[in-house]
Amino acid sequence: MGLSGGLAGGVPRPGRDELSPPLASPQAPARAVRRSVLGVPPRAGLAWTPSRCGSSASEAPATKGDDDSFLQWLLLLIPVTAFGLGTWQVQRRKWKLKLIAELESRVMAEPVPLPADPMELKNLEYRPVMVRGHFDHSKELYMMPRTMVDPAREAQGAGRLSSSVQSGAYVVTPFHCTDLGVTILVNRGFVPRKKVNPDTRQKGQIEGEVDLVGMVRLTETRKPFVPENNAERNHWHYRDLEAMAKLTGADPIFIDADFRSTVPGGPIGGQTRVTLRNEHLQYIVTWYGLCAATSYLWFKKFLHRTPGT
Repeated sequence: MGLSGGLAGGVPRPGRDELSPPLASPQAPARAVRRSVLGVPPRAGLAWTPSRCGSSASEAPATKGDDDSFLQWLLLLIPVTAFGLGTWQVQRRKWKLKLIAELESRVMAEPVPLPADPMELKNLEYRPVMVRGHFDHSKELYMMPRTMVDPAREAQGAGRLSSSVQSGAYVVTPFHCTDLGVTILVNRGFVPRKKVNPDTRQKGQIEGEVDLVGMVRLTETRKPFVPENNAERNHWHYRDLEAMAKLTGADPIFIDADFRSTVPGGPIGGQTRVTLRNEHLQYIVTWYGLCAATSYLWFKKFLHRTPGT
């Protein structure tokens, strides 16, 4: 009785919370799976997310293919552009050959009287014309430095790196046309530097009325690196007809006297350079050659690939 009472009063009974098993957590199955798969207990605070390595690996080939396609069409522009430039040079060569033929026909044409209307001269450059009148040697102009036009000598010296060419000046003299009543400018021809002073060539200063044949020349614009004309020193580097006419009191009409106007002791006539550069054929070969070479390389690279490339 005492024992029972003592047991009943001295030994506490276990509570309901101590006898009931702990409730299972909802995350327990996921943790168990993670342990079984990884074999490593998860760290607190870390969340597991699916890996994206597989999708990145699949996207890489597509990106590389896009880059190759862009490069392929970009490089195709090189042969296409070269072909277009070659075709353009073909057209330019046709135009230049036609221009040379027209120029040669003008130069070889029979002389015609100098037109009374100066506006007609715009379409007559390099066309031989006839004039009659007399020179005014007191108002000579000098285009310098110049070298003498000698077709035979230039043909012999073609291809040489250097040649002994004498420097001098062209003597431009006002010429009063008796029939038209106007004064024009005539390039009488070339004199060496030591003969520029008219006192050294008095024998060649023609007096009285003469008949002349010369080629019509138009005014020039100053090209790059060409010095400015110096009217005060009477040094003219290019044909500025307005300035020349204003200084001499002549009309802005200019002709180059032909070789038959040459007199002993005077300027050597026929100083008209009738040349047009025609280098279009070598440009055609260059551009079409570049087109062919780059087209072959493009074909080998993108259309005829070898295995493993």
